[in-house]
Amino acid sequence: MLRERIGFASQRWMELEVEARPGAGYGEKHPARLVQRNGYRERDWQTRAGTVELKIPKLRQGSYFPSFLEPRRMTEKALTAVIQEAYIQGISTRSVDDLVQAMGGTGISKSQVSRLCEEIDTRVDAFLHRPLEGDWPYLWIDATYVKVRQEGRIVSVAVIIAVGVNSDGRREVLGLDVGASEAEPFWKAFLRGLAHRGLRGVKLVISDNHSGIKAAVSKVLTATGQRCRVHFMRNALAHAGKRGKRVVAAFIATAFAQDTAQAAQEQWRRIADQLRPTVPKLATLMDTSEADVLAYMTFPLAHRTKLHSTNPIERLNHEVKRRADVVGIFPNEAAIRRLVGAVLLEQNDEWAVQRARYMPRDTLAEVVDPSHTELTVMAH
Repeated sequence: MLRERIGFASQRWMELEVEARPGAGYGEKHPARLVQRNGYRERDWQTRAGTVELKIPKLRQGSYFPSFLEPRRMTEKALTAVIQEAYIQGISTRSVDDLVQAMGGTGISKSQVSRLCEEIDTRVDAFLHRPLEGDWPYLWIDATYVKVRQEGRIVSVAVIIAVGVNSDGRREVLGLDVGASEAEPFWKAFLRGLAHRGLRGVKLVISDNHSGIKAAVSKVLTATGQRCRVHFMRNALAHAGKRGKRVVAAFIATAFAQDTAQAAQEQWRRIADQLRPTVPKLATLMDTSEADVLAYMTFPLAHRTKLHSTNPIERLNHEVKRRADVVGIFPNEAAIRRLVGAVLLEQNDEWAVQRARYMPRDTLAEVVDPSHTELTVMAH
């Protein structure tokens, strides 16, 4: 009953709002009429009483959106803006066309899209260029790829994201950038940008084994690099064969189960020596990866479960990809920053209001430098 009443009231509300737009009542012929009605579009409205099916009135010129549904979430606005921009430029795919129709995008003008984009870009830019205060002992960096049109061609570009934990134990999205590839100069410029905004006190950088990331971290940040344990295991098990994967995984896991860094290193070397006669390539991989994979073991025990892999940022990348897949092909790089930036802004806001800290504040005391030494930024 409550859901039906909400539906009736909201439908009546929309009719009253849209009647003010044409300047005349529904079906009324009047010289003051400014625009004509053009049917309805259906939309589900999620409320606490359940899903309410709305029939939103459409206009032949311009667009109408119910005031009681505003403000829409930032990501929804960004996604709408990107789709509409692609639609106006005539480069949308059939799926994008369907989305525009579902959103009531017919009759959307360039000026309307421009105003919507400007509103989103202002907030996203302010978020991505805000000063970074305090120490950030832990930093996760990773990249995902999306498609964009450049000079008439469709190319893949890297979207790199940085997430950090501050001395208060809170997690925040620190930065975003878009580039042609994950080459060292790109990562170096990205990290320098974070440093210039105030990033300091970084003790551990968690990432995959990309050579560009490792080189940039060593040249820009005075921090230890942690190779994602999950990615390493995938590479390691590729050398084990189908039958030996479970046994090898169990062997290597015993090193991760140790309480101290020294014990983990000793166990790691024993496993490598045991595997050397039968799987020499895997043993060699373990020899060369020991320092990078076990770097997190030198940090507090309470933090290790969140430091050994890029899983915290992988989940964020998954959400970015889910939104990007709706667009398919972005019309330009500005559209990528707009949508991905909106996703990151929303996620950051959700983290900010969570009562529980990502890491206990008292356990970070032994990691944070009490002197607050400024982060060294090298010239080359």
